[in-house]
Order: sequence, then structure tokens, then C-alpha cells
Amino acid sequence: MEWLTAPFEVAFVQRALWAGVLVSAICALAGTWVVLRGMAFLGDAMSHGLLPGVAIAALLGGNPLVGAVVSAAVMTAGVTALGRTPRLSQDTGIGLLFVGMLSLGVIIVSRSQSFAVDLTGFLFGDVLAVRESDLLLLAVALLLALVVSVLGHRAFLALAFDDRKAETLGLRPRVAHAVLLGLLALAIVATFHIVGTLLVLGLLIAPPAAALPWARGVSGVMALAAILGATSTFGGLLLSWHLSTAAGATVSALAVSLFFLSHLASAIRHRRRTHLSRPAAVPVHTPTTRPNDI
Repeated sequence: MEWLTAPFEVAFVQRALWAGVLVSAICALAGTWVVLRGMAFLGDAMSHGLLPGVAIAALLGGNPLVGAVVSAAVMTAGVTALGRTPRLSQDTGIGLLFVGMLSLGVIIVSRSQSFAVDLTGFLFGDVLAVRESDLLLLAVALLLALVVSVLGHRAFLALAFDDRKAETLGLRPRVAHAVLLGLLALAIVATFHIVGTLLVLGLLIAPPAAALPWARGVSGVMALAAILGATSTFGGLLLSWHLSTAAGATVSALAVSLFFLSHLASAIRHRRRTHLSRPAAVPVHTPTTRPNDI
């Protein structure tokens, strides 16, 4: 069993594991609503929309996390404002913001000759470079995400299934939608420097989507998604250690693989239940003529 425990005897791998567990919990809280509301494109747009703020902060010698927070706030405000435009679909507004913010970020990056390494870290992250201060930040982000999820659960639930019902119940769906965008932004900002913006969607979407066929209720989906995310982190770090692959990418790839395995198993279970519940065919006996009956 040494091959199973050897990687986690190293301090930086232990920190990476704890970071992955915290990231999995944060992404489970936000990602469940992303999956239920079909907001995967929005998550992708917001993760890439962080680039301008990160680029400006890096060029000015500031904290990239502060720049990411500013960009996330701009994206959240922009999506909320464009979503209230009657003749513009939400997908169109998100797409415009996505392209605009990403283009601005690339323009800023192109003005610098020394940003290539930082850009690589932005895109792919470095889970093995997690510091103790990062773990503290992730713990605070998880606590905040948990508070928002608990306080907004009823409004988010109504919003996920029927906007008009939420309005009827007085749950103010527009405010709930804005808060939900803030929860998504929190998850992305808190985790992008761990697994990178290109890979953050792996833990944001794959575990909740994998949990859907097996969990009952939204809370069950969140709990199972957190477990699947933590499992992906452990397995990804283990495979990365022995196969010498990129840690963050391996974790995300394993999370996506678990999604496909989950839905394959769910399809097999459904087919088996359908087969077992099908009534057995009743044999039909055709009358025969016997010599004594003539």
C-alpha cells in the first residue's frame, strides 16, 4: 500500500489534498445550482472574464486575487443588467460579455513581454503550489458560500424550477439571481488560482452532474458532489504523482470521468429496472383436437 500513501507523506501534496477538498466543497455548493439552472456557459464566461483584472493586477505588481474580484464584480453586474434587457436574450448578453472581457484581457496581456508564465498559471493553476494562507482563504470562502447557500436555499430552489412561482411567493427572483451569480463568482474567484480557469469548470460542473442520478433533493446532490470532488482530488493527485502528469488537469479529468461512469451506471440501472418491472408474458395455449372429442 506504499504506492497509495507515499505521495501524501509530502507536505506540499498534503496541502494540495486539503485545498482540493475545500475547493470541492465550494464548487459543490455553487455548482449544484449551475447544473440545475443550466448555467454552465455562464460559469465558463465568468471564469474567463477574470483575465482583465488578473492581468492588470499582475502588470501593476498587485495581488491577482484582488483583480479577479474586481473582474468578477464587473461580470456579475453586467450579466444582471443585460438580463433585464427585454429584447436581448440572456445567452446573448453573456456571450457578449464573455468575448469582450476575454478580448480586453488578451489585449492587456499582449502589452507585456513577461506575462506568459503568469498567464499559464491563470489558465491551468498549480494545485501543488498551495500555501497555508491559501488554505485559510479557501476555508473562509467555504464558510461564506455555506452561509449564502443556507440563507438563499428557498429562493434559489424556487428560482431553479419556476421564476413565476418565485415571484408569486415574494422571493424576489431578480435579487435571488444576482445573489446566485455572486455565489458562482465567489466559487470561481476562490478556486481559479488552485486549478486554473480552464479547469475550474471540471470541479464546478462534473461532480454535481454526476451526483444528480443518485441523490434525493438538492442538499443530497451537494453532499454527494462534495464527496465526488474530494475523491477526484485524491485520485487525481495520486495518478499525477505516479504518472508525472499535471496535477490540476488530472484532478479535473478524473472528475469528468466519474461523471461519465455515473451516468453509464445510472443508464444500466434504469434499463435493468425497466426489464424487471415489465410483466412476464402469459403463455397462450392453442386448443388441440383429441380423437375422443370427435
